[in-house]
Amino acid sequence: MSAKKYLVVRLGAMGDVLHAMPAVAALRHADPEAQIHWVVDPRWLPLLAATADAAPRSDAMPLVDKFHLADTRAWTQKPFSPVTLESVLDLRRELREHNFDAALDFQGSIRSAVIGRFAQTQRLVGSDDPRERPARWLYSERVQTHMSHVVDQALEVASVGCNTSLNAANTLLPLDMDAEQWCAQMLAQDSSGHLDLAVVTAGAGWGAKRWPAERYGEVAAGLADAGLAVYVNCGPGEEEMARKVVESSGKRARVLSASLPHLMAMLRRARIFIGGDTGPLHLAAALRVPVIGLYGPTDPERNGPYGTQSIVLRHAISRRDHTRHAATEAGLMEISARAVLDAARNLLQQSKSGLQTAGMHGMTLVSEF
Repeated sequence: MSAKKYLVVRLGAMGDVLHAMPAVAALRHADPEAQIHWVVDPRWLPLLAATADAAPRSDAMPLVDKFHLADTRAWTQKPFSPVTLESVLDLRRELREHNFDAALDFQGSIRSAVIGRFAQTQRLVGSDDPRERPARWLYSERVQTHMSHVVDQALEVASVGCNTSLNAANTLLPLDMDAEQWCAQMLAQDSSGHLDLAVVTAGAGWGAKRWPAERYGEVAAGLADAGLAVYVNCGPGEEEMARKVVESSGKRARVLSASLPHLMAMLRRARIFIGGDTGPLHLAAALRVPVIGLYGPTDPERNGPYGTQSIVLRHAISRRDHTRHAATEAGLMEISARAVLDAARNLLQQSKSGLQTAGMHGMTLVSEF
């Protein structure tokens, strides 16, 4: 009997792709002979493959056998362009060539469900309660998920897709040797002899999730006083925010303006990561870096760090609200720099001693006051 062939649809963004990975890793572990393909936005390809020509099941592409690119951002910008139409038709033709046994939609949008339909497989499996409700009518099989965390919900969907009960497996991320070499050289020149690294990210998807840059600066200064080299990760458009963190730290921190592969290389060397509910936090968790998560309008029971030692700070007045407000959420504003530094020292000590944090998926949730 020929090996099973599965199509995974999870286009983006960074954190969402990472949240799907434990389920895909579990599928790989349960059925090592299966062929697994993944449709992804080109921006997040480095999470699956170090290079476009990486060999499947190698260190450079450890999780999937093949990837398919869907440049949805370009499609949205020019929806009626002949180039967009050609790109969509090329993807549909490409997917139809592979005769998948099942397609798994972990995104739950109309667009991802349509892409799953492109494969013309008899089984398109998705959540019964997807992010965009009409997507459910495109699924041939709808899964009623019962777990709180999005990683566990993906496992429920994948379990139905492969007809096997799955448990989360370690996320497998590609190793980019060029990025590793860059990181080693940069740290040799720039770390001032520090052996322990801390990475801080002040950015987030929208304003309500962003803790003030000045408080991140206080935390960075405290970490530097404790003997760590502190780097402030800076994504596109976050340059001014990162500068404020560095200035507020008394220039004890350094800006890390890096590509995704370079950030992965840095995080592999980090002792701790501190940030809000954003892609780099979930990347750090996937790389088993101890994490301090600062949560406000998003629910850590659903989106918290998964699979690593972590402490999440969330004020008691915070409530789940995905409205994209520009101002920092009130509960998040109640979290002090001192509380974050205390949590960081606690987590560093636990990590050093080999102690495990309590709670869901290694996460300790601290609801202040």
